[in-house]
Amino acid sequence: MSRQLLLEIIPAPNPSLDNMVAGANLPAIEAARALPAGRALYVWGAAGSGKTHLMRGLSVARASRWIDPSTDPASISELATAALDTPFPQLVAIDDIHEMTQSQQAGVFALYNRWREQAAMGSAFAMAVSGHRAPLMMDLREDLRTRLGWDLVFRLEPLSDSDKQAALADYAERKGLPLTSELIAWMLTHYARDIRQLFALVDALDRYSLSKHRAVTVPLLRSMLADREFLQS
Repeated sequence: MSRQLLLEIIPAPNPSLDNMVAGANLPAIEAARALPAGRALYVWGAAGSGKTHLMRGLSVARASRWIDPSTDPASISELATAALDTPFPQLVAIDDIHEMTQSQQAGVFALYNRWREQAAMGSAFAMAVSGHRAPLMMDLREDLRTRLGWDLVFRLEPLSDSDKQAALADYAERKGLPLTSELIAWMLTHYARDIRQLFALVDALDRYSLSKHRAVTVPLLRSMLADREFLQS
């Protein structure tokens, strides 16, 4: 069975701030969790650093509007220019701004202006934006690039293997499932690098070990990954 098929059969849990492993990114996660109306957050980092996870986790924690490169530019502009008495989201979350077109950037620029105008009003809202580079290094229209750095800015670092190993061991321990260092190393080497996928694998392994009344070992994990009937149940 291919790795991609396995990842589809054992889906990762939905992103949240609670299931995001902090590693070196604890200050950014804490800032996102506490982000009040009238403040803005920009996070940046390489692929795999957790930008979208943080953005998704932040957006599900409150009434929000999600915007990404697939969003219709007209809908972004409509949001930015809506009448002041129109109900407005508590948070506008904008993911992967570096992939947006000029039309989409124009809408985001207008949203930043609206955010600043309403920051001290009862209708204030928070903004959270992600990109792949520091604000002034972004290949965006100049007036938008400067706005990315107006408030809180954090660089996200990818989780190290030691971070993932510690997170997996802690997650499994809280479930009463002992994982050896050999088993954790096998997971990291042969299964997935995404920590949420690895948590989902631990959940499946817990169920499988109980159903087979066997101790958790690398052979048991291999047996589970070859057991189509169990994986598809």
